[in-house]
Amino acid sequence: MTSWRAEEFDLLPRSVLERWSSFGTWPEQVYFPNLVGIEVEELRRDYARMRLPWRPELNQPQGLMHGGAIASLIDTVVVPAIGTAYEDPRLFSTIEMSVRYLGPVRSEDLVAEGWVTRRGRRVVFCDVEVRTASAVKVATGSLIYIVGSPTSDAPASTDPGEPADS
Repeated sequence: MTSWRAEEFDLLPRSVLERWSSFGTWPEQVYFPNLVGIEVEELRRDYARMRLPWRPELNQPQGLMHGGAIASLIDTVVVPAIGTAYEDPRLFSTIEMSVRYLGPVRSEDLVAEGWVTRRGRRVVFCDVEVRTASAVKVATGSLIYIVGSPTSDAPASTDPGEPADS
């Protein structure tokens, strides 16, 4: 699938790309993004594109993808978009999230693009668009994250390639 916005964002230095491209594939433990099945497709500075492959377990009883699965994709796609700007590990988490569902999803992968719209010293604002694999826009999101100071003494689970959002 082609990007809708990726070209608007700078490419990453190799070291940052290598650190974040493994996001979602933690071998030592299963975290929520693993459980849901979210996969990284493209990363740039302040931008990420991720895919949520459809599977029947993500549906609600009426046969449509559950809104919580879509919201999880929205909340997850901005994590590397935010994190790619920092050279050192930092803790950060969602402090506000708004989701607008625009249409149903039936038996189709989703692709989300998330990007930083404004970055302060501790607060980062992001937007997200979610489309089906056939390019139908089905949801949008706006998020605010809080970012901590560098975490030199943080536990191993705060590695920048691991989920920072709680």
